[in-house]
Parts: sequence; C-alpha cells; structure tokens
Amino acid sequence: MKPIRIALTKGRLEKDTVALFQKLGFDCEQLINKGRKLILEVPDANLEVVLAKAADVITYVEHGACDMGVVGKDTIMEYGGSFFEVLDLGFGRCRFALAAKKGNDFYGGYAVRTIASKYPNVTRSYFEAKGMDVDIVKIEGSVELAPLLSLADAIVDIVETGTTLKENGLEVIEEVAPISARLIVNTAAIKLRKTEIEDLTAKMELAVRNAE
Repeated sequence: MKPIRIALTKGRLEKDTVALFQKLGFDCEQLINKGRKLILEVPDANLEVVLAKAADVITYVEHGACDMGVVGKDTIMEYGGSFFEVLDLGFGRCRFALAAKKGNDFYGGYAVRTIASKYPNVTRSYFEAKGMDVDIVKIEGSVELAPLLSLADAIVDIVETGTTLKENGLEVIEEVAPISARLIVNTAAIKLRKTEIEDLTAKMELAVRNAE
C-alpha cells in the first residue's frame, strides 16, 4: 500500500513533529539524519514525509500532493484554503498581537491608523471585526522597525516572549489570536484513506494529550 504522505513545516515544527513521531515509537532515522533530502521515509509507519515552507504545506495538502500536513495556525489564518483542520498539536505555541510604541495612545483620535505586518489578511480581518478602517503595509523582515521609522502606528506580529518588542521600545496593546501547530488533511484523502488517517490522527492526539 502506498504510504500516507505528510508535509511538515521546516524548522521548529518539523523538529517537534519528529519528536512526536518518536514518542509514538516510529523509526525516525531518515528524519533525523536527513542531509539535504526533502522527501523522507518513516518505513514502519508507512509514512512519507515532505519538508516544505509553511505556505507550501497548505498548497501541497490543498491540491492533494500530500494527504496531510503540519502547519502553524498563523499560516492557516493568513492563507486559508480548503482542507480539514483536524488536530491542535499543542506545540509551537505563541500569539498574534497588536503592538505599538510604549505610551502610544493607539485608539485615541480619529485618524486612520497605519499597521505594518507580515500578515496582511490576519490584520485586515482583525480590524474589520472591530469596524476600524486601517491602512496596511506589508513588511517581509523585522516588522518592529516600522513604528520606529514612523512608517506605521502599530504592528500585528507573532509574539512569543515579547523580548524583541521590549528591546525596541514597543509594547503589546492587545492579543489578536493564539497560535499553535495544527494537523491538516486533504479533503479527498480524508474519504479515500479514512481508516489510515483516522488511525494516525488518533495516535497523535493521544500522544499530545499525554504530553500536556
């Protein structure tokens, strides 16, 4: 039987998922000593692992190139897509936050605010829900620079500890949304390979619950 193909977000989420697979007793030799390979086998679990960038994990799962994927909720919120989000894996925890220069009265006055973010769609949705009109500037690098250079009044970004914000004279005004790694499944695969996918998901869920 052909293996279930699962796309993992390269980097930290990849490492955390491999650790989860190890907890399940899977043979993760290829995943640990991967060299430059991007498609790897977990032979005893009949799994084929594809390593990809976060946004590409969604693309591969949505288009059926992969049956399943592990990706951050931040990427799901930004890109959307048609797939099933079946499990909160509990790792990669952080949050989206709205932050501005310390002492800045962000909600004072009537001027349209400019927000800098790597996540324009998340930012737009957040302010639309508040009924606020904002101008959004997309930044690819260190988004904390935007308020310091007077390019933006505030930023919407991923915050883990808040140290980078503090060191740059910024502070969190509001939490936007919590983030963690999610297991997603292709809409056709969930029907065609129901038993295998449900079995793997159940094992992963049990391991996540035991780790809490």
